[in-house]
Amino acid sequence: MRLRVDLLPHGNYPDVVLVIDTLRATTTAITYLERGAEALLLTRTPDVALNLKEQAGGQYVLGGERGGLPIPGFDFGNSPVEAAAQNFTGRTVVMNTTNGTDAAHVAAQTGKHVYLASITNAHAAARRAKAQATEEVAIVCAGTDQHVGLEDVYAAGVIAEYLLALGEFSIDDGTRIALTVRRNAGNPLEALSSSVHGERLAGLGLGEDVRYAAQVSTSTIVPTLTPDAQAPEGTLHFTAG
Repeated sequence: MRLRVDLLPHGNYPDVVLVIDTLRATTTAITYLERGAEALLLTRTPDVALNLKEQAGGQYVLGGERGGLPIPGFDFGNSPVEAAAQNFTGRTVVMNTTNGTDAAHVAAQTGKHVYLASITNAHAAARRAKAQATEEVAIVCAGTDQHVGLEDVYAAGVIAEYLLALGEFSIDDGTRIALTVRRNAGNPLEALSSSVHGERLAGLGLGEDVRYAAQVSTSTIVPTLTPDAQAPEGTLHFTAG
């Protein structure tokens, strides 16, 4: 079995893919499902999300950001702290973010099993990946504005450690890099806070989101790409699996 870590989304994924955008899309997605959301629809652009809401009225709740800030016309930003304070029972949340939703679309082009992962669900995501994989687990870091992000590489290292404890894998250099970062960048909060993106969020007054995202394995929810013939065109349909 192979274990690979892509520091940015770029490749062909033949088997299991874990998409990571720790700050903050995948952490927030997990929180939406924890707070009762029935499904998540990840779109390529904000306009697709806004059009869905215009067509379907109150059927959809919109959450997303550009440059870390809420998108005009959306109901929520991309804050796991904000999401954790809401009740989304029975609702479908439409998400669009700067990096994470695009990474999920890249993974979905070829991945057989696509999941959303973060530090908050690291152990559950590793277990799900190991159970489903037949040849490879690929951990795909979303990065920030097409640049490698310390926070995502660190999270990949956390998940890789769990996977290696669950079974034998051959590993690539991306995995070695992620494991090295995990072992040398301090605890999760130190690593996330010292990343460029973490510092940017703190500067926007969103430091609580960074602290929330640094919690290790507090959730058993693993958002799972689920085929749905009724899902609107151009969206990826995720459920709690």
